[in-house]
Amino acid sequence: MGIRMLAVGAAAAVLLAPGAAVLGIATLISPAAARSGSCMWDGQATESLGVSGPVPDSLSAANTNGETITLNQQQLTRAAAIIATGQSENVPARGQMIAIMTALTESSLRVLSNIGAYPHSGNIPNDGDGSDHDSVGLFQQRPAAGWGTVEDLMDPVWSSRAFYGGPSGPNHGSPRGLLDIDGWASMDPGAAAQAVQVSAYPDRYAVNQPIAEKVLATLSGVSLSSELACAHPAGEVPLNLPPGFAGDFIKAAASQLGKPYVWGGGNFEGPTGGGFDCSGLVLYAAYQASGGRIRLPHYSGDQIHAGQGIAWSDKRPGDLIFFSYPGAGGPHHVAIYVGGDRILHAPRTGDVVRYGTVAEFSGEKMTVRRLG
Repeated sequence: MGIRMLAVGAAAAVLLAPGAAVLGIATLISPAAARSGSCMWDGQATESLGVSGPVPDSLSAANTNGETITLNQQQLTRAAAIIATGQSENVPARGQMIAIMTALTESSLRVLSNIGAYPHSGNIPNDGDGSDHDSVGLFQQRPAAGWGTVEDLMDPVWSSRAFYGGPSGPNHGSPRGLLDIDGWASMDPGAAAQAVQVSAYPDRYAVNQPIAEKVLATLSGVSLSSELACAHPAGEVPLNLPPGFAGDFIKAAASQLGKPYVWGGGNFEGPTGGGFDCSGLVLYAAYQASGGRIRLPHYSGDQIHAGQGIAWSDKRPGDLIFFSYPGAGGPHHVAIYVGGDRILHAPRTGDVVRYGTVAEFSGEKMTVRRLG
């Protein structure tokens, strides 16, 4: 079937006009609020972002596999609808990012018909035809599972409201939307998406998180990477560092705050390719703090065998925390513990060396090792 422009009411019509400004639909969060001290991605953030300015012609970003994805204006317009709907429902920025990540994974941010399951869906405005069982729309929701009618689910505003759920959601908690999931804000974003979608492929959502973050940052006009470093101002070394190697280890890593995440980046002397990945930051800081004595391999799966194992209750600032997905054979990430719930790390493509929280990895297996 041919691609048709979607028109589902005045608000959606504004959203879907190419290059249209949508400030009338969603109000941009003020810079002061964005710097209010609540981390944009942690579970305490309550701010909801709006869409600012015209939708760009295209946007390119890399996923966690290092693959560059380019989205066109129509796809970005769909993302703008998701953001604006979230803002109207007061969904925090973390939830808006999860929604974009989910739709990007499910439909590549396209309103898909499904003429195999619902022949009439081809006559409803769409961005192409899909064939995943009886799923339709941006989020590939199933009418047979109670998500809504075919017509509802091919409306990007209605389907976004269904995905968000909550007290004002159209399905009233059955099926559950994101806001209906207990503790969703403290879950790993990929796990939160899976809790809503109940997919046969639960690990696929997290792959697109860096792209979703860039889309949200671009369309909202808010520089999210700067707001991520909420534990301490960027460039600031934590106070009351422990003595000896542990303190020097944190200090060496903190000297690289703000450096871009670069896959495979970092060696004993500093950033390579302009930045660090998680294990590159750790091997650099360990080498510098030990005066060249500790030379770690550049892979978290090997670094996890260095030093000595420490019980979670006995962890101290300067220890390493390795994060593994449940059932995985090894870690996918490593960070330096700095005290409380805080860590210092190089998180992912599109991000920077920054402070973060252990809660970002809620639900994962965490292993503590101590160097020295």
